[in-house]
Amino acid sequence: MSTVETGISRCPVIHGDGGEDFDYKPFQMKDPFPSYARLREEAPVVYDERIGYYVVTRYDDIKAVFADHETFSSENAAAPVRPYGPPAKQIMADGGFSVYSGLSSRQPPEHTRIRAAVIKGFTPRRMRQLEPAIRERVTELLDAMLAAPDRRGEIVAAIARDLPTETILKHIGVDPDMVPTFKIWSDSRAAMTWGDLDDTQQIPHANNLVDYWQECQRVVQRYKGEPGENFTSDLLRAQAEGDPITDHEIASVLYSLLFAGHETTTTLIANTLRVLLPARAQWEGLVADPSGIPAAVEEVLRYSGSIVAWRRRATRDAEIAGKVIPKGGDILVVMGSANRDTTHFDDPDEFLVGRPNVREHLSFGFGIHTCIGAPLARLQVKVVLEELVRRVPSLRAVDPESIEFRENLSFRVPTAVPVAWDEVR
Repeated sequence: MSTVETGISRCPVIHGDGGEDFDYKPFQMKDPFPSYARLREEAPVVYDERIGYYVVTRYDDIKAVFADHETFSSENAAAPVRPYGPPAKQIMADGGFSVYSGLSSRQPPEHTRIRAAVIKGFTPRRMRQLEPAIRERVTELLDAMLAAPDRRGEIVAAIARDLPTETILKHIGVDPDMVPTFKIWSDSRAAMTWGDLDDTQQIPHANNLVDYWQECQRVVQRYKGEPGENFTSDLLRAQAEGDPITDHEIASVLYSLLFAGHETTTTLIANTLRVLLPARAQWEGLVADPSGIPAAVEEVLRYSGSIVAWRRRATRDAEIAGKVIPKGGDILVVMGSANRDTTHFDDPDEFLVGRPNVREHLSFGFGIHTCIGAPLARLQVKVVLEELVRRVPSLRAVDPESIEFRENLSFRVPTAVPVAWDEVR
């Protein structure tokens, strides 16, 4: 480890291939928490020259960064971690790829204007309207899984993969038969934006992003001519009534929601069962009293959230924890570390349903960019758990310690969650 002079004090630097100073490997998600703890203790703000980001790991510092959107802009939140290579740039230019951001990278007043229109599709009333269809689909998916003659299944493939994708596609007004296609496109967006691909590896994903963006534009044009009862039509009706949102902005919102609206919920469902099933006493507590399910979902969000790190950029020289971040400096705020900060949560490495301050986790962000789809994510996981504890109280994880995770800068995604059961109610 070396240091660089940043004006007020010296800032530690991680360099080299191994991150051996703190065992911190930004793209590896198997078990990043010990390295997070070392960073919080020894270097809560550290510059990682391998990725070009100031890594921030303490709760109070991260919440302050989120709260100060004027100093710490979200303009880089959806930018590629590794710049697009010449082949990918050419493919995207030829395909008319011009999406900027739905909401996550936009700044006020543009962000304020667009969010005011978008949030109308995620009100408590709209969530209540969606719940019966979500429960019906969970029942169908669960029936299919429980039909397995060997009483074994896999949560991601059986439930978590399709439910959130179908839900957001129906909400937006896209044929649910396109779930497999949108999953492919979403994987490409994750790989291109938060992955670590070389120029050649980017090529197939660049083609997928072009197809993805063109489909979003087609959806807008379809409902512009034939309005329906869906979120896209709601935005277009608001536009016709004078709401200042353009067709391109609506398509950009769809591009964002058709990824964020399902990918992180798929991961949240998977992580919920991955964490909760081995915690047998707490699982059995929910079987006995399902009213504790919302609290269990919040503890999963704190203990093992879908998004463990997000990005910001300093708009001016700024200070975090006594370290100067220069204007233009890129910042990685590690919410997965903040959520296990001992200064804010007691025994944070313990999974404890009913934790009194659990809703203070930062898994949905904080401030003006707080995740707009959080109510829908919470609703879907709640319904899944309600149906599982009711119908399959004997459900258990199979070899949870062997579960692998995708390599990614921001998302902690289990590749599979095998389960088994003894009987069905």
